[in-house]
Amino acid sequence: MAQVTTISLFKYKGFKNKLWAFGMMQFAHKHLRSVKGLEFYKLWGSGKEGFNPAPDWSIYALLQVWNNERDAEHFITTSALMERYRSHTEENWTLFLRNEKSRGSWSGGNPFQKSDALTDSNPYVVAITRATIKNKMLLKFWKYVPKSQKGLLENDGLLYTKGFGEVPIRNMATFSVWKDRKALDAFAYQNNPHVGAIQQTRKLDWYKEELFSRFQPYISIGTWNGMNPLPSLDPNQKKVDEKE
Repeated sequence: MAQVTTISLFKYKGFKNKLWAFGMMQFAHKHLRSVKGLEFYKLWGSGKEGFNPAPDWSIYALLQVWNNERDAEHFITTSALMERYRSHTEENWTLFLRNEKSRGSWSGGNPFQKSDALTDSNPYVVAITRATIKNKMLLKFWKYVPKSQKGLLENDGLLYTKGFGEVPIRNMATFSVWKDRKALDAFAYQNNPHVGAIQQTRKLDWYKEELFSRFQPYISIGTWNGMNPLPSLDPNQKKVDEKE
């Protein structure tokens, strides 16, 4: 069976729920280490809007790499752990992803395998970047972040983006959802501030480890900001449309 990746975003409201979410950054590991079919996972906290390193206590994420879709679906829809997460959240959203390409390393290796099930009829693209920043480069890196992201939020092709991290300040990741490959390429390779950031990365060598991956989302479950951001990929909506 083919590898799939899932990313689940959780939004919390109220002090008790936010405290529970923070605690699960530690306590969820004991549940995740023995999940059937799970090859790789990361628990993420998030930063404030604009890729600010200050923590956003209301949003967390769980990234998982599975050796087959059946085990992924079983965990996401029926596991006791996911039920616990959902019971504390104000909103949650899960995407099922097929990898298009991936380069670099994460925790010593590249966890993503290119999928042979990609389709031209689905234009959406998810980009995930992550890096471990060298301690001596932390200040310089974070000073450069606002410049490198200039124009991102104004891009009409961007559907959603958020900065995440395994360890605050040092182990950082970005997650973004795009209308199509053309929109992402325009930002990644034609946007001057972002291109400048790539050049600075090579020049200053500020990462101990880095990885860049693109995915094709093919299932979208749940809501974010009151709606499913990719309704055409919502299996529940498809069932309603078929009945009508």
